[in-house]
Amino acid sequence: QVQLVESGGGLVEPGGSLRLSCTASGFSLKTYVMGWYRQAPGSERELVAALTNAGAGVTYADSVKGRFTVFRDKDNAKNTVYLQMNNLQPADTAVYYCRSGPGYRSWGQGTPVTVSS
Repeated sequence: QVQLVESGGGLVEPGGSLRLSCTASGFSLKTYVMGWYRQAPGSERELVAALTNAGAGVTYADSVKGRFTVFRDKDNAKNTVYLQMNNLQPADTAVYYCRSGPGYRSWGQGTPVTVSS
């Protein structure tokens, strides 16, 4: 069964950092394109970062460039992709989702991130 599970969200002050995890089961994340998305209240879901299946290509939304980094766990032993988020701002408040798998059809349940003082 194909499944994605995100974790690592929480409440952080502006300027703080969080690391989100997306762990897959039923398939290998290194085989498929993987994307991190977010959806703020009242807004559409948007792409934050994407990692190609070969890991050689990475794309970031302009709003997070220089602050967010997407990467795989070493040797893909945990079948997990991470989103390191630094210098978080209130505008980054959203539920964060990962997406991957055959046909790029599988989504995780989301993990909420709140940036507030």
